[in-house]
Amino acid sequence: MTSPQTDATRLNLALTELRLPAIKALWSRFAQQADKEGWPAARLLSTLVEHELAERDRRRIERHLAQARLLPGKTLETFDFTAVPMLSKAHVSAITAGDSWIGKGSNILLFGPPGVGKSHLGSAIGLSLVEKGYRVLFTRTTDLVQKLQQARRDLVLESAIAKLDKFHLLILDDITYVTKDQAETSVLFELISARYERRSVLITANQPFGEWNTIFPDPAMTLAAVDRLVHHATIFEMNVESYRRRAAEQAKGRGRPAQRATPANTKPD
Repeated sequence: MTSPQTDATRLNLALTELRLPAIKALWSRFAQQADKEGWPAARLLSTLVEHELAERDRRRIERHLAQARLLPGKTLETFDFTAVPMLSKAHVSAITAGDSWIGKGSNILLFGPPGVGKSHLGSAIGLSLVEKGYRVLFTRTTDLVQKLQQARRDLVLESAIAKLDKFHLLILDDITYVTKDQAETSVLFELISARYERRSVLITANQPFGEWNTIFPDPAMTLAAVDRLVHHATIFEMNVESYRRRAAEQAKGRGRPAQRATPANTKPD
């Protein structure tokens, strides 16, 4: 007959082998509570399993957040919707509250001049999805294009694009900073085509579609890329003055008046 200490040691070894760290950490405390309160065995087992599942969810979200490379501190709570009056907070909240669009491979397109919060909003939407268990990747479009161009040179472009399939949402920030004279950017079109109606894309852009002829090698490819992106898309226009510029002007206005190096009524030597 084994002793309680031996049973506990064997149980801990088994839980380690089964990779159940939460149950290993908690079973003794809950077992004592169960003995004290007369829990049925099913209640004890259910409680331990629930804690294990919750811990797995926490660790998974932690891993996915690290992979997502989202902008730190950019949440819907910290986004100033009053600065972008044409942007409906209710509409954005409805998108982040539901996830049917992500299951359909639908897209989100954010348009507006620099400094209005497109990257902030895109990252915040990505965060809401990560918290629901989805996998997201936030990247500057120029960085990703360079990686895909290298993959093409190494003859592994198809594999590189396939690896991006693990992300339910791919956030391509500042797509219009990509220019076709930097290098051959048809890799971007191939990525968009590969994800069409399968995996979602969120794109931020400073320029409207009419200016996208600077991105792709030819007009036909530009039209085809735009067609694929807008077919199943929610488009947000954020055409307001840059909040960064406003903040700088406000800070300047609050500052002390500029002082002259030379008194106004004298002339320098």
